[in-house]
Amino acid sequence: MPATLANQECLTIRLSALGDAILTTGVLRHWQDHFGLSFHILTRPALAPVFDNHPAVRSVITVEEKDLRGLAWIRLCRSLATAYGRMPFIDLHGTLRTRALRLLWPGPTRAYPKFSFSRRLFLATHHPFFSRRLNRYNVPQRYSLALQNDAPEKSALRPQIVLRENEIIQARLRLNALGLQDPIAIHPYATHPAKTPRPQVWTNMIRTLADMGHEIIVLGRNPIPLLPDWPLDLTNSTDLRTTSALLSLCRGLITGDSGPMHLAAAVGTPVVALFGPTTQEWGFFPTGPADIVYQSPCPKAPCSLHGQNVCPLDNACMAEISPAKLIDLVSALPESSRTTSFS
Repeated sequence: MPATLANQECLTIRLSALGDAILTTGVLRHWQDHFGLSFHILTRPALAPVFDNHPAVRSVITVEEKDLRGLAWIRLCRSLATAYGRMPFIDLHGTLRTRALRLLWPGPTRAYPKFSFSRRLFLATHHPFFSRRLNRYNVPQRYSLALQNDAPEKSALRPQIVLRENEIIQARLRLNALGLQDPIAIHPYATHPAKTPRPQVWTNMIRTLADMGHEIIVLGRNPIPLLPDWPLDLTNSTDLRTTSALLSLCRGLITGDSGPMHLAAAVGTPVVALFGPTTQEWGFFPTGPADIVYQSPCPKAPCSLHGQNVCPLDNACMAEISPAKLIDLVSALPESSRTTSFS
């Protein structure tokens, strides 16, 4: 990292999505610990809780949707350059919008390599050369290359949601009120439906786990809850910080490639992560010591950059994941013996 950037405040931007924002948190902590940096974060309001109470974050600046388009964005860029232009600007988003901000920035700027060309070529060809190139760095390591010539080990950049004591206490009280002590959390949703098994697979797995004596809780947000009449389905009833606190008290989380997968990792909860249309090359596999990743076999995977494309095989990669397979994966979760830390 350039010596001129050490021990400074910086403006950093990440506007979307939930998982990508969470994955910046371990990098920010690493840069603080090793280079003395602190950060003002520019992000959307929905993502601001990710950075709440983070030791490397001095402030969170939220930007409304109306200010992200056209001339409104240019005006905001100029305002930011006036207010924060004495600081280095670190672009952890890397779009045309954030490039415009870099062009208008009076101070030093840095940006991370997105490997966009390699990702698109691998998507088109599945060639091993591009697979090896992409697998060299996961997403947090790619972020770190904005300031460092060599990426740290993956374990040094794991995400971190820093919870407060009262958040943990309230989550424990909520679990106690539900009669739960050490539940397994289920997040059966995805922004792109192709990235998660069908609802019936989840409901059958929940019934089987319950019959085996496991405590279960359903978390997440979705237009239609998985089990709307079940008191342990908390879909749409928890915000991001509450979800994080609840996850921190769970034995593990079972989910697809999703934002809550990274939330669980960021509070130290083991994850059973199901991947189908997206693969390791995209850089989002969890890296915790007890995390379990299941990549559903499909010769066409990856078939999209984000799992959003319509699948000609009718999402066969996720359809092949049976309740029995999920039970096998859950059985590999460690027995809970950790205590949740807070700040």
